[in-house]
Order: sequence, then C-alpha cells, then structure tokens
Amino acid sequence: MEIGFHASHEQFAPSRLLRLARRAEEAGFDAVLSSDHLTPWSARQNEAGYAWAWLGAALATTTLPYGVVTAPGDRYHPAVTAQAIATLLEMAPGRFIPALGSGQALNEHVTGRPWPIKDVRNARLAECADVIRRLLGGETVDHDGLVRLHAARVYTLPPEPPPLYAAALSPETARVVAGWADGLITVNAPLPRLREVIEAFRDAAGAAKPVHVQMHLSWARSEEAVRAQALDQWRANALPPVLNEELEVPAQVDAATAHVPAEALEDSIVMSSDLARHAEMLAAYAQLGVARVYLHQVGVEQEEFVDVFGAKVLPQVRAC
Repeated sequence: MEIGFHASHEQFAPSRLLRLARRAEEAGFDAVLSSDHLTPWSARQNEAGYAWAWLGAALATTTLPYGVVTAPGDRYHPAVTAQAIATLLEMAPGRFIPALGSGQALNEHVTGRPWPIKDVRNARLAECADVIRRLLGGETVDHDGLVRLHAARVYTLPPEPPPLYAAALSPETARVVAGWADGLITVNAPLPRLREVIEAFRDAAGAAKPVHVQMHLSWARSEEAVRAQALDQWRANALPPVLNEELEVPAQVDAATAHVPAEALEDSIVMSSDLARHAEMLAAYAQLGVARVYLHQVGVEQEEFVDVFGAKVLPQVRAC
C-alpha cells in the first residue's frame, strides 16, 4: 500500500504546500493528493489557492505522482477540466490521477446557478466523466444534456489517457459511480462503514479496480493538542452530507459547527498522540486492500508531522 501526503489548499498557502510536497518526498511519502477548493471551510483557515496551477509547479519540482479531487459540471466546464488534465499529463506522463466528484455548494455557489439535488449532481457527474474521457481520447465532442458541449476538442493530449477515479462518501454513491469510474477515492470512517463503501464499489465495478482513501488525522505531542487542533481546523467533519454539501460560505459552516465538541469528530478523524495508533489504522486499511492512503494532518503544524511520520510511521507500516 502506498502512503501519500495530502496538500490542503483550504488551510495553507500554495507556496508552503509546495515546500511541504518536496519535504514529503524527501521524508519517504509515495504520493501527494491536492484538494481543489475556491473557498475554505472556515474563516479560521482563510486560504484557497488554485489547485491546477499548484499541481503544475508541484509536478515540475518533485518526482512523486499526484492526485486531485475536482468537481466538473458547474464552476468547471468539463472541456476545461479535460484540457487541464491533459496538460499536466503531457508534462508529467503517468504521474497524475484525477478523481471526479459531484461537488459542494461551498465551492460551486459562486456561479449563481441553482444548486442541484444529489441525484441530479450524480447524473451530471456521469455525463462529465463520459465527455472528459472522450476528449482525453482525442475525440471532437458534441453533447446536449445536463452539460453542453459543441465541437469540443482537446488538442494537446497526454501520451496515454489517464484513469478517471470517482469520489464517493457513501455506499449509495459508490455504487452509482462504479458504472463509469476506473477507481474510487473515499475518506476514512469507522472500519465497518469504510468496508461497506469499498465493498459497494467493488461489487458494482469489480474487485480489480483500485481504491484510494484520504485519512483525516490529528497528531500532536499531547492529547490535549490533538483534540484542540482537530476542533479548531476540521470541525466541519461533524456535519452530515445533507449540510456539508449544501452550505455556501465559511460563516455558515462556522455557525453550524459552533457548538460541536471534539467527541463528535472521533468517527471521521483519527485523533491520537500515539504514533502506533496511526500505524495501526494504516495497517487496517491495507487489510481492506486499499491501494493508496493519503494522510491529511488536520492541524496547522505540518513540517513536524511530515518528518515524524516519514521517520517512524511509514517504515512501521511497510514492515508489516
């Protein structure tokens, strides 16, 4: 199982994330996942660099493979997404895996268009995946559906079209996206729930398709700091999808989570000052057949996390 680093644009300036990506490579991480946000989750975060520009710089200054979760169909026209994917892969063949998701109002509300219900977003995502795959295959595409394209073509193509992963948080969505996805990316959850999501995808898509997991974690030298930084930076994880995907601005997220206790984050963030606990969770994901786990340290202290996990956690997991 590969272990990657998550570059959280909602929390950190792109210049710092670029330094962290290089540091992660030096520390022995296998890959990097980039978030793609126009808007942070909280006013306490107050960052949101442009992922696609950052990915070009990161690919050029490291040798690691990269991934991104992006939402075509509203803020991004699928032809623009396809062109961005193709350009990165022309410069760095085989080192970039895009994952397509149905999006969140937090990032998409800026277009001023009505925010569709989940079923419509899933249908639109399937259309986007189809036209992006065709564009990356060199086709000229006309499409008139939930998204529209007229004589669309991507002229600069990668040597090989990439796999298109899907992002899903629930078993229901995992089954839906299995119809078009070449792989799945999901987030950590209690092991029975995570197993349910993975099995739903594999039952519908086939066992051979790979699964990646983004593991939200909070690590610090003391348990008090572990819980404090999780609550400060990532309390939006306490929200159910019906709110998480619907709220539009950071002030709404902050208001909705103002009274969330740290205990409410225990199912969605691995919170521990004990490095063995984090290694144990990674080993459990390996037992589920996960191909790659991206570690997202939710606290603002990133450099020490990269160094410590690179020196102590990654070797322990790889030795299992």
